[in-house]
Amino acid sequence: MKGNQESGSVDDSGWQVKTMEDSFENTTNDHDISESKMGPSDDDNTDDERALPLREFYPYIRCSLCNGFLVDATTITECLHTFCKSCIVKFFFYSNRCPNCAIVVHQTQPLYNIRPDRQLQDIVYKMVPHLEKHERKCLIEFYKERGLEVPKTAAVQSAAQTKAQKAQKDPLPQSVFTLPPELDVSLVLEFVGAEEGIGDYKPLERKYVRVSGEATIRHVELFIRRKMELAQSCQVDVVCGEQLLERCRSLREVYSSVGQSALQDGLLVLHFGIVLSD
Repeated sequence: MKGNQESGSVDDSGWQVKTMEDSFENTTNDHDISESKMGPSDDDNTDDERALPLREFYPYIRCSLCNGFLVDATTITECLHTFCKSCIVKFFFYSNRCPNCAIVVHQTQPLYNIRPDRQLQDIVYKMVPHLEKHERKCLIEFYKERGLEVPKTAAVQSAAQTKAQKAQKDPLPQSVFTLPPELDVSLVLEFVGAEEGIGDYKPLERKYVRVSGEATIRHVELFIRRKMELAQSCQVDVVCGEQLLERCRSLREVYSSVGQSALQDGLLVLHFGIVLSD
């Protein structure tokens, strides 16, 4: 269980104190996670994949509250920050603000505005070998020690673990990370400018994004606001073709309705600008 996982810490010298989390890292210590290139690099024009160590993905797969790998990943809908479910639920016992950005999640019931992020959790389990098996084992022991009935969800293998077992027959090494099929929409975010009087914002460093088709324009706006560090007085307008998109529309709906005119090499092109809120 999450409560049984110890958190790592850093001493004054900057060295990482060894914890249970290190035991997971040690299983992949000699392996790399690789990601596909968007195009050929300056040094290598081959199709080889660039290898990245697991630690470079830590900011995306670890909970900032317990400093452990995400378990039951849960996302705040207002700001898209993600934590372990047990960590964020305990945190909301005494606060209604996001632990990362301090935005008010809900005035009285912050638990209303959190959602499970199963896609991210599947990614974490794929990237960190044996984590899912370890968590399930701890969960079963927790119930047995207290004489409680073990939930069926803990006793039955998840779909992700079943796929992982089948993948063992695959010649590809476990260190190779591939994009899950749920991330089925590729976006190009083109910045068209900001309204006069708006300044002090960061440029969007990467305009190519791959997301789930279930994500909405609201999620795209929150992503842009976070990456460009926009003030609350700024509003993001997203346009596809010549149509101003409503926040509630899903990307899959936009993708299927705009036609080839808004696509660029198979990528959905979204233009966005920054204006002052009314």
